[in-house]
Amino acid sequence: MTRNDDDRSDRNRFATVAVGAAETEPRRSGGGANDVVPPVHLSTTFEWATGEDANEHDYSRESNPTRAALEARLARLEGGEHGLAFASGMAATSTTMLSLVPPGGHVVSSDSIYSGTEKLLTEHLVGRLGVDVDFVDARDPDRVADAVDADTDLIWAETPSNPLIRLYDIRSIADVADEYDVAFAVDGTFASPYCQAPLELGADVVVHSTTKYLNGHSDSIGGAVVTDDEEAFERSAFAQRVGLGNGLSPFDCFLVARGVKTLPARMERHERNATAVARFLEDHDRVDRVRYPGLESHPQHDLAREQMSGYGGMLSFEFDGTPVELEAFAEGLEVFTPGASLGGVESLVEVPSLMLPEEFARSEESAEVPETLVRVSVGLEDVRDLREDLRNALP
Repeated sequence: MTRNDDDRSDRNRFATVAVGAAETEPRRSGGGANDVVPPVHLSTTFEWATGEDANEHDYSRESNPTRAALEARLARLEGGEHGLAFASGMAATSTTMLSLVPPGGHVVSSDSIYSGTEKLLTEHLVGRLGVDVDFVDARDPDRVADAVDADTDLIWAETPSNPLIRLYDIRSIADVADEYDVAFAVDGTFASPYCQAPLELGADVVVHSTTKYLNGHSDSIGGAVVTDDEEAFERSAFAQRVGLGNGLSPFDCFLVARGVKTLPARMERHERNATAVARFLEDHDRVDRVRYPGLESHPQHDLAREQMSGYGGMLSFEFDGTPVELEAFAEGLEVFTPGASLGGVESLVEVPSLMLPEEFARSEESAEVPETLVRVSVGLEDVRDLREDLRNALP
């Protein structure tokens, strides 16, 4: 499944926005030249002037032309009014939470989430700010509704989730949030804006680690927040520009903007390769279970077809063997690289129990990560080489 450009008739077609051909902002770098690629503005400060010569930018921590151009592009990709670019995905996540949740507040979160986000919730919001956090198995929206009350400030969901590849019904959870007048934020990193549009499904805020698919080349750390909610934007923008000062650097903005241009083409190749790899693994006798939304065997395949316009490049599987054999598998790979992160052009595998032992233990039993789970970020290599590499490494 790939995005039909006619799916969103009220917006410019996705690929056109990604490339930037529909941009109307001036792209002059001086000398009267119109740049095809917006320039990188490395200046920390800009000349002050009034009247017709006034500049909308004065100091790069607060605003920078390169960052502003990227933020506008990201907002258009998500169909939102406002975009903000941050120094990392965790900077985007923490800014969202700290902006929307007061000390002593209440958060309802899906239980299957990135370990860094879980630590932010449990160690900082709970441990330092006295926030009450309820983790729920959000695959059933009724469980979210049961956890929300009049004092809830934020519902947080990560879909598809890391690393269990669980999906959550964004539209149904958005209905719960609307009923209680609660902010609803979605981490859409695994799907990217190409495969999923949380704002169109009713979410108030969408968060991304731009380090992953949006940049796509494993050479820039960054994060993004897009929202239609004016209050959420104002609070997060103040934190980015003044309160925390965690905006993305101009050069990293340039790298993300460059990566975004090829996002549609990359995501289509990621999906084709991931589908082929998932089917190969599903038929292998040393694999117990494959988790990929594009497989009919995924328990939420129908939901994926309904709320996603593509299945993405992320999957995980459970290895049928001992921890020693699992380690030998990881070390035996040649095309796949064992390592953290995801969403780049290269294929990566991560075994949480081996590579992230301190983060492996989960606080929620319902989101427990199996010891033999392998997370796979399927890249853009020839799929024949990917299958052959897995075939040779699996004992």
